Amino acid sequence: MISPGSTIGIVGGGQLGRMLAMAAARLGYKTVILEPQENCPAAQVANEHIVAAYDDRNALEQLADLSDVITYEFENVPVDSAEILSEIKPVFPSPLALKVSQDRVSEKRFLNNAGIQTTQWLSVENEGDLEAALLAFGGKGILKSRRFGYDGKGQVKFSGKKGEDAKKGFAAIGSVPAILEALVDFVCEISVIAARDEAGNIKTYDITENVHKNGILATSTVPVSVSSTVAGLAADAARKLLEGLDYVGVAGLEFFVLANGTVLANEFAPRVHNSGHWTEAACAVSQFEQHIRAITGLPLGDTRRHSDCVMENLIGDDIAKVPEILKETGAVLQLYGKAEARPGRKMGHVTRITKRL
Repeated sequence: MISPGSTIGIVGGGQLGRMLAMAAARLGYKTVILEPQENCPAAQVANEHIVAAYDDRNALEQLADLSDVITYEFENVPVDSAEILSEIKPVFPSPLALKVSQDRVSEKRFLNNAGIQTTQWLSVENEGDLEAALLAFGGKGILKSRRFGYDGKGQVKFSGKKGEDAKKGFAAIGSVPAILEALVDFVCEISVIAARDEAGNIKTYDITENVHKNGILATSTVPVSVSSTVAGLAADAARKLLEGLDYVGVAGLEFFVLANGTVLANEFAPRVHNSGHWTEAACAVSQFEQHIRAITGLPLGDTRRHSDCVMENLIGDDIAKVPEILKETGAVLQLYGKAEARPGRKMGHVTRITKRL
């Protein structure tokens, strides 16, 4: 166990790093952030900030020297950097989780090999591959770059209509290696937030029902409208994923739910997850504290929910709603300390308690 009073290194200085640092402080830990942007959200609450690129060898060694254990707050941390750090200090989740999640083909293959059902998919290396894949899927599918896409970026939808051009679609994602995923007619999207410690103990939070707008998560609601059977299938899949990766920390796994009750995994994030922000307001132990507990060897906390709630992301100009939100009863607000509101930029979130259990 890494005792309170020790230092946790966090690679990445965004809002997730900020909330991890706040949770760490509540448990008596210090934090040091590695992030190239000055005055980033996490640095505003951390004990120390190393301003350097994620692949700066000297900065990585400095982070390792200052830290007793290291984690990260986003999935595009260079795998080489995580491996360098892991040679010096414990890094959780492991570099393997990063490597798998950073490539959509590797991710889908890993999920399938772990016994987790996904949408049909085909690897796309060039325009010819895309044309063949579209033919196999009846002209329909979602083309996604294999790496670095998030919040709807690096994606093109083919709906089978006349005039859709594979060449233009491939060019629209930068003509980079990609994956074509078959379109599925789903009734809702859900996600599981789960944690695993070094001893292999796993705890899951209640399933969350999610609504996306323009490729960005808009709301997460608990409880969900799906059956307990569907919820159980999702939770079982999350356990398979964490065990398959020998994972330590919190992860988020997203699913499509079909009308017949089939649950198809979409993607996973090797970190605390946007759809788990509601746990701050509706659970005794939030996903952020749970992650700190897992990586330091503290006992995993209680994941039971004491309230029904809806979490809403505040995106771009939604930040103007803050004065009115502060007047609401049962609204728990979290702002990220970002100076400039831009379209599509997550500025904060609010969790509204709808019912006490």
